[in-house]
Amino acid sequence: QVLLVESGGGLVQPGGSLRLSCAASGRTSSSYLLDWFRQAPGKEREFVAGVRWSSTYYADSVKGRFTVSRDNAKNTLYLQMDNLKPEDTAVYYCAARRTTAATPDYWGQGTQVTVSS
Repeated sequence: QVLLVESGGGLVQPGGSLRLSCAASGRTSSSYLLDWFRQAPGKEREFVAGVRWSSTYYADSVKGRFTVSRDNAKNTLYLQMDNLKPEDTAVYYCAARRTTAATPDYWGQGTQVTVSS
């Protein structure tokens, strides 16, 4: 069993920044890949960003604005979000899966990010 706990969401004005954290715990949590997903109202959940060893991956919509990182010693995933736009408004979820192609096995509870003036 892997427990994922997100934090760091909130309300921010367009152009602002937020940093999300996802703390993973559980006996086998370090063996899972951790990714960020998001779900906006009325839309399907979508991949946002992930880390694979020394490489990072992003959805086209966030490239150049978001930075994903992972602290393996703390088993924590981060998402630095800069130059936020209203269309970034969504619930952001941390997910754990065995491989990139696999459906996530575990999800966090989500953290709300609202970008509005």
